[in-house]
Amino acid sequence: MSRLGKKPVAVPKGVSVAVDGRSVKIKGPKGEFVVPLTRGIAVTSDADGVQVTRDSEARKVRAMHGTTRANLASMIKGVAEGYVQVLEIEGVGYNATAQGTNKLVMKIGFNADRIMLAPAGVTVATPKNTIINISGPDKQKVGQFAAQVRGVRPPEPYKGKGIRYAGERIIRKVGKAVGGKG
Repeated sequence: MSRLGKKPVAVPKGVSVAVDGRSVKIKGPKGEFVVPLTRGIAVTSDADGVQVTRDSEARKVRAMHGTTRANLASMIKGVAEGYVQVLEIEGVGYNATAQGTNKLVMKIGFNADRIMLAPAGVTVATPKNTIINISGPDKQKVGQFAAQVRGVRPPEPYKGKGIRYAGERIIRKVGKAVGGKG
């Protein structure tokens, strides 16, 4: 048995989990998800939480046992608390502003502003012009959009200019030496 798959997922207050045949509906204050289940995987919900079981030892079913439990756990956490990804902008004259909750305008050294629209369910905020907060209930969408924003101007190794995750350490390189062997 999968060690992770055997552990029940605790359901916090304010979150409801309903098993409906081959799908699971998770609803909370931050949003809701409907998750289709893989053939061979069963989900039960009780007072202890959500339990994932499998009905065969086929390779695909064994592989999906722990994965299904991990996905359900992240969705339950997402509808209860949500996920936040923080990005930092480093560089002279580089900044970003959020227009509304889903539009991000970045001035990051190109001749024109870079405009990015967040996917549905993801919100963008800029508490400072060099900090970008990306939040939402779906861990995958938040992480994917944060990676796309970072990919517009990833940090370069010589001066460290660019967009980085908060707390990300950039390994710096030494530039070319001036002068020759004299």
